[in-house]
Amino acid sequence: MPTLLGVDHIAIAVEDLDQATDLWQQALGARLGPRETVESQGVELQMLYAGETRVELLRPLSPESPVGRFLTKRGPGLHHLALAVPECGDALEQARDAGLRTLSEEPVPGAHGTRVVFLHPGDTGGVLTELVEGGEGPWSSPQQETKA
Repeated sequence: MPTLLGVDHIAIAVEDLDQATDLWQQALGARLGPRETVESQGVELQMLYAGETRVELLRPLSPESPVGRFLTKRGPGLHHLALAVPECGDALEQARDAGLRTLSEEPVPGAHGTRVVFLHPGDTGGVLTELVEGGEGPWSSPQQETKA
């Protein structure tokens, strides 16, 4: 199995990114992080910090994107759990060796220049699980806020 470094972030699918950001920031007290469009995943995202935890809000760029299909089928809510790993290629190979299905043949570009691989929720207790290659960047430290 892959060596897990810890929880990287929790991702929530939303229909209105600005409204969800306001809720998390103003009503719940989360600190604002970077906003980014990730074309390869078909999403615009807003990173937020809740203490030492990162919360990623995801808005689909189209109804046909994976997050768009998720919203159509299930509505807004918890989308995936992301776990940090030292190296995504090794983690993918170890997961496959353990009999887990992946949603891509190779690691794909993720947010903030990371490499990621998703594990099939049918093999992970019903939870879509993202393995995120560890790294440093403005998103990695909850202590650094991004001004809106």
